Amino acid sequence: MRVLVTGAAGFIGSHLVDRLLADGHEVVGVDDLSSGANVRDDIELWRMDVADPALAGRIAARPPEVVCHLAAQVSVRASVADPLADARTNVVGTANVLEAARAAGARKVVFTSSCAVYGVPDALPVPASAELRPASPYAASKVTGEVYARMYKALHGLDFTTLTLANVYGPRQTPEGEAGVISIFTDALLAGRPTRVFGDGGQTRDYVYVLDVVDAFARAAGDRGGGGRFNVGTGLQTTDRELHSLVAAAAGAPDEPEFAPPRLGDLPAMAVDPEATRAELGWTPRVALREGLAETVAWARSRAVR
Repeated sequence: MRVLVTGAAGFIGSHLVDRLLADGHEVVGVDDLSSGANVRDDIELWRMDVADPALAGRIAARPPEVVCHLAAQVSVRASVADPLADARTNVVGTANVLEAARAAGARKVVFTSSCAVYGVPDALPVPASAELRPASPYAASKVTGEVYARMYKALHGLDFTTLTLANVYGPRQTPEGEAGVISIFTDALLAGRPTRVFGDGGQTRDYVYVLDVVDAFARAAGDRGGGGRFNVGTGLQTTDRELHSLVAAAAGAPDEPEFAPPRLGDLPAMAVDPEATRAELGWTPRVALREGLAETVAWARSRAVR
C-alpha cells in the first residue's frame, strides 16, 4: 500500500520509512527538514510544512491508503516559550493533515501523541485509559490533535489510531525532546565533556527503543486499533542517575555527572502501561535498555569519527 509519512526525515520518521520500505510498501514523505535530514533518495519527499494549505493538493495527486503523522514541534520548553508556534505546527498542522487525508480518500491516519498528555499521573505505569491532564502547550496540542482525529472519524469516517509514546531513544536522535537526554549524555561522554544530572537524579522516565516504536506504527497502519489510544512504552521506570550510569558504561566513560538544581516543571516520574497495545495490536517492546543504549552509543561513535 502507499503510506504517507509526515516528519519522514526526522528521528522516528526516518526509521519508520526504513521499516515500511522493508515491508514492501510505497512511501511518500513530507518534511520541512527543520529538525532532521535523514533523507533517502529512493522515496518521493515533499519538502514542505505540514500546515501549508498546498499539502492537500499534493496528497490528492498521490493519494495514500494510510497517513502516519509524525511531524511535530516536540519540545515542551519551546512550547512554553512560544505557544503560538507550537499550536501552528501541532494543531493547525494536524488539522491540515487530517483534512487532506479525508479529501484524498485515505483509509486511516496514525497519529503520534506523547506521554506528556497524562501530566502528573495518579499511579504508574499509566494505562491508556487514564485521564488526560496536559500541563504544557505541547501536551495540550497533542490532546487537541487526538480530539480532531476522533472528530474526523465521527464526522467523515476517517479511521485513526493514536500512539502515545514514552521516551523514544536510538540512533539518529538529536538532543531535543524528553528522551534527548540520552543523546546529550552520549555525545558529552564520548567527547570527554562534563555531564549534568538535575536534582538528586531520582526523576524517572520510561525509555523505549526506536525500532520497537516503528514496529507499533507498522502494526497500527493495518486494520486493528481503529479509534483507540495505545501506549508505546515499556512500563519500566529508569532514574536519571541510573540512566547516566548505563550510558557511561556503554560509552566506556567515567560515571561522574555534575548535579544541578532541579528544573521547574519537570515531571517527577513517568512510565506508561503497554498492556492494551499488546492485546489489540500484538505489540510488545523487545529491545532492553542496555541493548538499545549499546546500539545508540555505537551509532554516535561511528558518526563522531567520520
